[in-house]
Amino acid sequence: MDAISFGTDGWRAPLDVFTDARVRVVGQAVADYLRDEGRDAPVAVGYDARETSEGFAESLAEVLAGNGFDVRLPERDCPTPVVAWAIVDRGLSGALMVTASHNPPEYNGVKFIPDDGAPALPEVTDAIEDRLAELDLRPEAERGNVRRVDFVASHAAHARELVDADLSGTTVVYDAMHGSGRGVTDALLESAGAEVVRRRCDRDPTFGGVPPEPSAEHLSALADAVTDHDADLGIANDGDADRLAVVTPGRGFLDENLFFAAAYDYLLEDAAGPAVRTVSTTFLIDRIAEAHGEEVFETAVGFKWVADAMVEHDALVGGEESGGFSIRGHVPEKDGVLMSLLAAAATAEEPMDRRVDRLLDEHGRIVADKISLDCPDAEKARVLAELESVIPERVAGREVAEVVTLDGFKLLLADGSWLLVRPSGTEPKLRVYAEAESEKRVGALLEAGRELVTPLL
Repeated sequence: MDAISFGTDGWRAPLDVFTDARVRVVGQAVADYLRDEGRDAPVAVGYDARETSEGFAESLAEVLAGNGFDVRLPERDCPTPVVAWAIVDRGLSGALMVTASHNPPEYNGVKFIPDDGAPALPEVTDAIEDRLAELDLRPEAERGNVRRVDFVASHAAHARELVDADLSGTTVVYDAMHGSGRGVTDALLESAGAEVVRRRCDRDPTFGGVPPEPSAEHLSALADAVTDHDADLGIANDGDADRLAVVTPGRGFLDENLFFAAAYDYLLEDAAGPAVRTVSTTFLIDRIAEAHGEEVFETAVGFKWVADAMVEHDALVGGEESGGFSIRGHVPEKDGVLMSLLAAAATAEEPMDRRVDRLLDEHGRIVADKISLDCPDAEKARVLAELESVIPERVAGREVAEVVTLDGFKLLLADGSWLLVRPSGTEPKLRVYAEAESEKRVGALLEAGRELVTPLL
């Protein structure tokens, strides 16, 4: 049980640690937690396209049913946001989702999603961890039933209601990266009228030898396909389709910060409301909000914090620079399927490259980048504590105007640029982020961050 620990987004581990016995222990802890919270409605158990995921999901279903809960399994592997929507749509007690998201195939993971469809906050995951114990199953006559159901159709109908788009005449190249978005995101786009060219839309538990992470380095072939097919847009999802990446004809891979800005701009055409962004996400969102008389609320990194703030402030959109976004009217969980439809809708109205160019002309150019520095998990707290005492008055030739300590240390500089150092919640690394008006300036900031942190490692 000591091997089970819920981090930023559930428990993930290599398969030599992520065993069936431990997964069953998690299932028992969730059953005990739900019972203690007075929940007795059915529980969903979803799973991604990994070779081991369905088996783990069936084990979780067996444990939950053994504790008296009815369980609903999807008909096949499906995206995490589809499972999150099913919770609210069906009035369920919550869900367990078996996924390691963008991690390589030798990993798997599980996360609990509460009855509101939002990511579980620390008080919930702490309560589950506190209940880790050996199985305690009821007699056969007192056990719940397990049924396979369709989660996808209701999510698709809901997405079409939220994003009422006519994509006739719009061509999208869709890359599922062999993950659970296949047959879901592409079908949703087609249902709105788009012509969809598919890439990596077959199930491959090895993900073709590439982690299902929709980063620039993994999407060069998608960019080529957008050009080859004279497409309006390219879209990729990660392994469990809760995130997306966008490729445009003019830019190739579109920085997630710029997509966030474009999505907010599109939504503001017909609605009003604040935005929520993480501390590592672009100030371009703030500039767009200010131009429309709206506010922006900044959170720590992790979509659970974005989701919490979205609910508190009735935000129009929330997102993070790693490609996770959600919008008002939906469950407060990042949804790469829904946002793929929104990306295509925005493009159908105004080409994405043109929209981004317009926003940068109106609000000023931004460039953002990040690097990672190796740091064992056990050393992170020490490094950050020591960093606090050596923060300089000037960074890369500019005065430090303010230090934000919401998540690590974010140094706001006098010229409007910024540098952030924070611990990764999923890897033994420190992240160093920077934003400025040019690539050269961002490079200088990242190097200054490296020089600041490296002596402490």
